[in-house]
Amino acid sequence: MTTPNQAPDAPLAAATVGLSPLPDDAPSATADREPRGFAPRYFLASIGIYLAVFAPVVGGLSVKVQSLVPLSQAATQLGLVTGVGAFFALVSQPIVGRLSDRTMRRSGMRKPWIIMGAIGTFFALLGVGLAPNIPVLIVAWAGAQFFSNSAQAGLTATVADQVPEHRRGRISGLLGSSSSIAILIAAVGLSYLPSNLLRMAFPAVVGLVLALLFALTLKDRVLRASPGPFDIKGFLASFVFNPAKYSNLGWAWLTKALIMFGYGALTTYLTLYVAVDFGMTNPVDQLRYNLWATVISVVFTVATSIIGGLWSDRVRRRRIFVTTGGLLIGVGILLAGAAPLFGQSAGLAAILCAEAIVGMGAGLFLSVDTALVIAILPDKENTAKDLGVMNIANTLPQTIAPFVAGLAVIPLGNALFGAGYSVWFIVSAAVAIAGALLVYKVKGIR
Repeated sequence: MTTPNQAPDAPLAAATVGLSPLPDDAPSATADREPRGFAPRYFLASIGIYLAVFAPVVGGLSVKVQSLVPLSQAATQLGLVTGVGAFFALVSQPIVGRLSDRTMRRSGMRKPWIIMGAIGTFFALLGVGLAPNIPVLIVAWAGAQFFSNSAQAGLTATVADQVPEHRRGRISGLLGSSSSIAILIAAVGLSYLPSNLLRMAFPAVVGLVLALLFALTLKDRVLRASPGPFDIKGFLASFVFNPAKYSNLGWAWLTKALIMFGYGALTTYLTLYVAVDFGMTNPVDQLRYNLWATVISVVFTVATSIIGGLWSDRVRRRRIFVTTGGLLIGVGILLAGAAPLFGQSAGLAAILCAEAIVGMGAGLFLSVDTALVIAILPDKENTAKDLGVMNIANTLPQTIAPFVAGLAVIPLGNALFGAGYSVWFIVSAAVAIAGALLVYKVKGIR
């Protein structure tokens, strides 16, 4: 936005080489605490962005796919849609993170990307709701993933910019609880909104409003001096890190990726699981059951995330929370996979118990995840880029898992044992448990 006697903001550092350094008048992460009001606004913005991307994941896409193809084809088509979308999430966070590290706008480094991401997500989700076939749905969902993760890249970087290390546990806990609250709101909306379009428009509007509220009130960090000419080769090379040289970053990345692989297994396929293995073929019934499962998961996730974040700051330990959280996620997924053994009624109840266990595990993991990652970043001048690389550990499992599940594990499990979804949950639980144990390879962090 241009005011009298003020030059227009330039979009990227590459376009502003030669400008005089701009003052960094944003609050610093070296201060005693974050700026007043930052935490609640960050909390609400996180809820908005997560709501936009999770509403489709927790059931909206499953129901949309069932409206376009027969139930027998739904698992494979859902895997294709979510897998392609997750690829765009995979590339957007590190790229946008790197660009935000180089952005020289008088309004700040992170703000423009949050605004762009929020607006793009809004229109992409409308496309998801209106998609008349699978190809259009793939394109729309890919756009939603790209733009929502672009907004998330800018949002996450503000924690490193403005929150001191000794308070990042509580902010990480807020982030963990915000994702769970967003999932709960999404489940309620999916259950009571009557059409696919409204199920996508509702999270799109809420996400847009809350993200803009944060961005437009943020006293953003302003880049002091030009980072130098933009070079494509150097830009791409900056995303590569040597795990041997930065072993902490490598082990933390792998830990996060494996735990997130397991965590997303139940959420993505719960709706189709109850349809195929428990005969719940009515979409309304699926979404209502999904709501109950989400309520239980969210209650436990929010409680353990907030408590875990505060507790980890007090005891100054992170790894034990990651390990305990990953193990609980694995146990919960195993219980969900065994649910058909108990019969229909008891089996559905067992899944709800599994959601509680997974929720506790996710809360403990998410309560320290952001704080742990920020503590081991090797280059404080490229925080957003490095956080984007680390966040690939969130999105890469989402890219791989749908293809592995929908095109290999579930069909093979059905062919060999007649229990494709249960086999998928067993595999996912083993992956999460492996991630829980690998965190002790990260050194220099208690």
